[in-house]
Amino acid sequence: MSYFYKTESPKVLAAVCAWAQKKAAWDIQRKKLGEAFGADASPMYSGSRNYVGGIKLSASADLDVHWRRPDEHGYRALRSSAKHAKGITKEARALEKAKHERLLEQWKEHCPADIDSDEMWEGVGVERGNVWFFGGVCFEHDGAVYLQLGAASSADQVEGLVEVLGSEYQAARQNVMSARKAA
Repeated sequence: MSYFYKTESPKVLAAVCAWAQKKAAWDIQRKKLGEAFGADASPMYSGSRNYVGGIKLSASADLDVHWRRPDEHGYRALRSSAKHAKGITKEARALEKAKHERLLEQWKEHCPADIDSDEMWEGVGVERGNVWFFGGVCFEHDGAVYLQLGAASSADQVEGLVEVLGSEYQAARQNVMSARKAA
């Protein structure tokens, strides 16, 4: 079951807008990481954490020295150390190791740090455990924050919270999605 809410609280609005800005900055940095490696960098999510999972590189076995095999979406994660083929010379091993160190440095230089939406939920006033167990989504639209939560909440928890009809929530969500597509 879903519960739909809205609040115009400046405190809640500030928390949601701060998260949106942080997420946008993270996404820009993720794209720069992809550009540094000449391919798309994957946005990954685990619970409330956002992180970069890999780079969309070819499935060529030539890349296996430095990169893990592609996942089901074609993204490859950089290995922590080079995986040398058996029987290669010491010189070839040294060259591969040096190249891998350069790749690791490039990754460290460009890869954005993980970010966590728990900060936003805490600022909003929603019990993070409820979001983890039952789910939750929120967004800003026309100066109000709309929330869809899997567990009931109250104005005791979230400042200025009022329950709204699902149709009002969906209309606001549709307006936000249409604006994103147009941008």
